[in-house]
Amino acid sequence: MHIRVAQPADWPAVWPFFHAITAAGDTYTYPRDLTSEQGRSWWMLTAPGRTVVAVDEDGTVLGSAKMNPNQAGGGAHIASASFMVAPGHAGRGIGRALGEHVIEWARAEGYRGIQFNAVVEANTRAVRLWKSLGFEVVGTVPEGFRLPDGSYTGLHVMYRPL
Repeated sequence: MHIRVAQPADWPAVWPFFHAITAAGDTYTYPRDLTSEQGRSWWMLTAPGRTVVAVDEDGTVLGSAKMNPNQAGGGAHIASASFMVAPGHAGRGIGRALGEHVIEWARAEGYRGIQFNAVVEANTRAVRLWKSLGFEVVGTVPEGFRLPDGSYTGLHVMYRPL
């Protein structure tokens, strides 16, 4: 697997899993009915943000991450990021590799830390992965996320110093 900067031509490969994940509505705060063009504008960032794709040896896009300053102005020294792995490729270490890539990118860019603003508490796989990469839950908004079945779960704010 190789991680590289995403190109506009990668969007048709990212869109199917981006759409499936956001439409499922159980891990992202994105609207569930985003069009491809709306999704592209949310995911395919330009500087100072950056979007990458993880590809296998034949060029198949396995996952993607976007990274950016968490805030503007006085908060721009803290990075943020979002990650998606194509469901058919889950469990192969792609999310971990993307997470490690983002940590190294943020460190190289001079960020002082990385903050995830809305990690769905019920997404225990993601929470476990981020904790294993040195992130900690610094706060939780109780019932901050409505699941597709109508129930509520918390939204974690997670942080890792660099």
